[in-house]
Amino acid sequence: MKTVSENRCFGGTQGVYSHSSAATNCEMTFGLFLPEEAQHFTVPVLWYLSGLTCTHENAMTKAGAQAWAAEHGIAVVFPDTSPRGDGVADDDAYDLGKGAGFYVNATQTPWASHFRMWDYIADDLPALLGEHFALDMDRQAITGHSMGGHGALTLAMSLPERFTSVSAFAPIAHPTASDWGRKQLGAYLGSDETTWAKHDATLLMREVGFDGPVLIDQGASDQFLELLKPEALSEAMAAKRQDGVFRMQKGYDHSYFFVSSFMEDHMNFHAEYLFA
Repeated sequence: MKTVSENRCFGGTQGVYSHSSAATNCEMTFGLFLPEEAQHFTVPVLWYLSGLTCTHENAMTKAGAQAWAAEHGIAVVFPDTSPRGDGVADDDAYDLGKGAGFYVNATQTPWASHFRMWDYIADDLPALLGEHFALDMDRQAITGHSMGGHGALTLAMSLPERFTSVSAFAPIAHPTASDWGRKQLGAYLGSDETTWAKHDATLLMREVGFDGPVLIDQGASDQFLELLKPEALSEAMAAKRQDGVFRMQKGYDHSYFFVSSFMEDHMNFHAEYLFA
């Protein structure tokens, strides 16, 4: 692992690190905020998964998470959204290839050799973090925005013992029924749609739900509502009697102005359960 940068931030440290990943078969970069408490003992971890076109840097610099994380003594991990490098397959479209990993393990050519973001987030990066940093890996929570919200929800429901709580900002909520999903799941996983289901938060919510609290914030003026399909997830949560809150936020769009406006709420939400 290499240290790219480390900066003093709200009494703690905002770091950027790179490492060779066995999951993605390439060099990966991630951000990690460590609160001041990490100098003395292990601290709980909040994962923040970013959306389409983002790198580790977008949320790290725009979401305003560090101030609230420092207040609670929580570490925040900002992974990249896809594999990178000259040998990694890409596409001319912004919503496929680099920056658009969709948090799946690709099985199709030319994606399969690198696009294994599910394994990267579920196994590879957690192992590295637990080895090198003062993190309590028995206390983890997860959140994300847009494509990252999709990843946060699907990982949380598929790994029920891993996360104390899950939240999402404007998640891609029903990708098997959306152009933000059918295109990518077909490209990465192939034409057998039965393999897509575990990567659809609405279908997972209907089937298994989450054994813990859920918080969803969706901007009512989001320009991508037809692609996100939040109503499907809201209906699934109600039908499952899910312990959770789904909030439509009047006037807010899909931007990081929206995310940063409600980051305090999400950090307080996760802190309640991480320290329970």
